[in-house]
Amino acid sequence: MTGTTRTGEGLDPRRRRALYRSWRRGTREMDLLMGRFADAEIDLLTEGELDVYEELIEVPDRDLFAWISNNEPVPENYDTTVYRRLLAFHLAFPTTEHIG
Repeated sequence: MTGTTRTGEGLDPRRRRALYRSWRRGTREMDLLMGRFADAEIDLLTEGELDVYEELIEVPDRDLFAWISNNEPVPENYDTTVYRRLLAFHLAFPTTEHIG
């Protein structure tokens, strides 16, 4: 069970890959955080924003989760509009499953 609410149909290969990787992070918490955001936003990201999002996908789960849960400060190079958009998405649409 992936949890995804959409398929990669209609997405270019790069966005399909980012969507897939968002739902298969390694931990269920990060699958939910990144996957839900990708479901809603992946086709809306510009090419530049997609570059930044792909960099976020590479961040280890423990680090990214610590930033999102406000347990550690976000490094300046990751405190981007895309990261803030991800954070705002989860503040506006919290999951019904327990995370953290």
